Amino acid sequence: MAQAASSVLEGRPGYDDIATLAATHHLAIFGAFHPGPDDVVPSGIATLLLLGPAEPGFWSYVTTEPEFMDPAPDKMDRWSRRVIGRLACDLGGKAYFPFGGPPWHPFIRWAKRSGRAWASPVSLLVHDTAGLMVSYRGALGLRDRIALPPPPAAAPCDSCLKPCLAACPVNALSSTAYDTDRCHGFLDTPAGADCMTQGCAVRRTCPVSQRYARAPAQSAFHMRSFHP
Repeated sequence: MAQAASSVLEGRPGYDDIATLAATHHLAIFGAFHPGPDDVVPSGIATLLLLGPAEPGFWSYVTTEPEFMDPAPDKMDRWSRRVIGRLACDLGGKAYFPFGGPPWHPFIRWAKRSGRAWASPVSLLVHDTAGLMVSYRGALGLRDRIALPPPPAAAPCDSCLKPCLAACPVNALSSTAYDTDRCHGFLDTPAGADCMTQGCAVRRTCPVSQRYARAPAQSAFHMRSFHP
């Protein structure tokens, strides 16, 4: 990492340079924007970049990292703090995370603001490349205003048959709400084992999620965090 960072950070790094640095940790830029006066972003930040797992390969990479070798809890969050925190320091910026609150940083609002994530037909966030499997490990706040690529012209759901609407075995998800009590109750039953080991059936049925190639073991890890 240090050698890669030193070569990229000679001069003022741009979007592609930062994407290259993130990729050394199997992270990808999942969205970015230049904050305006109405955005809930810490002062002094001219560019905000959202980072998520780069697939395929993220899970096989991250599970060999030091945090996954020790018995302490919160392995993924501790890894995110170390890795994204170091990226932020190398770039002269600031790292922000969707955990560790309150107060909580508005990652869902930031994701939508980036133009690469939207509210799906089942109310969950959907991303242009990760689909309903989208997750954000952190964000980089930069004081420099760097050039950003344009976001997609349309949300993936606009041209989708929306199989997610009928995928939940207990109809816990709708366009307006997520009945978490019903979801947790189902996960306690034998029939819920499929979601616990493979990942949420609704998230898996999304055509974009299927192209994202997230490892089932990673989905199981997140399901155990959601439903211990």
